[in-house]
Amino acid sequence: MGFRIVIVEDERDLLELLEYHLSKEFEVEGFVHTKMVERFLEEEGADLLLMDRNLPGQEGSEFVWQLRKEGIEIPVIFLTAKDREDQIEEGFFRGADDYITKPFNIKELILRIKAVLRRTNPKTQKVIRYRDIEIHPSAQQVFVDGKELKLTNLEYRLLVEFIINHHQVLSRDYLLDAVWGDRTQERSVNVAIKRLKDKIDPNKTKNYIASVRGVGYKFC
Repeated sequence: MGFRIVIVEDERDLLELLEYHLSKEFEVEGFVHTKMVERFLEEEGADLLLMDRNLPGQEGSEFVWQLRKEGIEIPVIFLTAKDREDQIEEGFFRGADDYITKPFNIKELILRIKAVLRRTNPKTQKVIRYRDIEIHPSAQQVFVDGKELKLTNLEYRLLVEFIINHHQVLSRDYLLDAVWGDRTQERSVNVAIKRLKDKIDPNKTKNYIASVRGVGYKFC
């Protein structure tokens, strides 16, 4: 399986559903409260923590804040019904790498788990190749036809997200969450994609990125 994900969710039906779907691609350990989670992380280890916030005993973001203060830097995605703007800000302040509100789409959840793992886990730091593009994540280098390109950090993250999910249509909201980490930057998407297209295809002959009207974008 490769990656181990710890899920903390007090609704047993939902926990079982998450375990069923995620176990197809990851090693999964589920808990209904935060008791024993810290010990498990210290003794067994994990690559990502999928955490509810409305939990019995200790609230989920408070638990993560405690982990951070103790030096446990495991990547965290909150999966929660707390969807007010101030609650989302609080979640990121307390250590979230991503924040997903209920109800949610299981396929999008899996995509976003993979996105966080790519950004945070050295297991994924191998050379990425697609068509005539080659990416070296460890050095954050991008080559097209063997020629190195100079991309901004944002352009680099956007390109990686597209290539990893090539042939899948990625919505604006998905890109904002996975690349920007901020849905208020919606106007930036078109500008960033145009700049990226100009850099990877200056002659406009390769048609890497297609716009899917009313849906999002696809890397071809």
